[in-house]
Amino acid sequence: MTVIKALIKRNMKLFFRDKGMFFTALITPAILLVLYISFLGNVYRDSFVTNLPEGFQLPEKLLNSLVGGQLISSILAVSCVTISFCSNFLMVQDKATGSIRDLTIAPVKGSALAISYYIASLLSTLLICLAAMVLCFGYLAVIGWYLSFTDVLCLLMDVILLTLFGTALSSIINHFLSTQGQISAVGSIVSSGYGFICGAYMPISSFGEGLQKVISFLPGTYGTSLVRNHSMQGALQEMSNYGMPQTAIQEFRDAMDCNLYFFSRPVSIPVMYLILGGTVALLLTIYILICKRKKRA
Repeated sequence: MTVIKALIKRNMKLFFRDKGMFFTALITPAILLVLYISFLGNVYRDSFVTNLPEGFQLPEKLLNSLVGGQLISSILAVSCVTISFCSNFLMVQDKATGSIRDLTIAPVKGSALAISYYIASLLSTLLICLAAMVLCFGYLAVIGWYLSFTDVLCLLMDVILLTLFGTALSSIINHFLSTQGQISAVGSIVSSGYGFICGAYMPISSFGEGLQKVISFLPGTYGTSLVRNHSMQGALQEMSNYGMPQTAIQEFRDAMDCNLYFFSRPVSIPVMYLILGGTVALLLTIYILICKRKKRA
C-alpha cells in the first residue's frame, strides 16, 4: 500500500507539474463555458421560446436558468470524460519517454502501477471537474438560480460517477498507446467526438430514429441525461408553478433528453444510475484483467 501511495503521489505531481497538460485540462471547461454562452446560448433560448405554448411567457430569470442548466450540463458531462483522458496520458508518456522501464526495474508490481495510474488520474480529474462545477454554479447564480440542495448533491454524485466512468474508459484505451502521436490522435478524437455521441452538443431527440437507438446503447448518454436532469430540475419545477401545462413540460423534458427512451421504453433515473455504475464496474474489471494478462505475458 505504501508503494501505491508513493506512485499515486508521483503521478499527480508529474501531471500538475506538466504545465501544458495541466492547463489544457484546467481551462477546457472555462473555454467551453464561454463558447457555449457565445454560440449555443441563443440557439437554446430560441428553442425554448419557440416551443412555449401560444400566449405563454416565462420570466427572463427562469428562461436564463433553463438555458444555463442545459449549458452547464453539457459542459460537465463532456469535461468529466475528456479531462480524464488528458490526466491519464501520463501512463502513455511514461512509455514514450522510457520512464516506465525505470519503474518496472524497481521492485514494483504491475498491479500497483496500474492502480496508481487509475487513482492518480481519478483524483486529478475530480479536482479539475469540481473546480469546473463551482464555475458553472457561479454562472447559474448570476443568471438565475433554481437548484435545491438535493439537486446540488445529485450533481456532485453525477460528476463523481462520470469521472469514474471516464477514468476507467481512458485507462483501458491508454493502456494500448505508447507514443506521443497516438496521444494526440486519441485526444483529438475524444474531444471532438464524445460530446456528439453522448448527447451533450446536440440533444439525442434531434437525431434520426436509427441513430437514437444506437446511441441508447452507450452509457455516456445516460450520464449526460443525469447531469441534465439535476441541473434543470429546479427550473422545470418552477415552470409548473407558473402554470405551464404538464404535457408541455413533458415535451420540454423529451426534447432536452431529460427523458430518455430505450426502444420507446422510458428509462428512469435509478436505472440510469444502475447502467452507469454497472459500466464503471465492468470497465474496471476489464482493466484489471488486461493488466493481469500483460503480467503473465
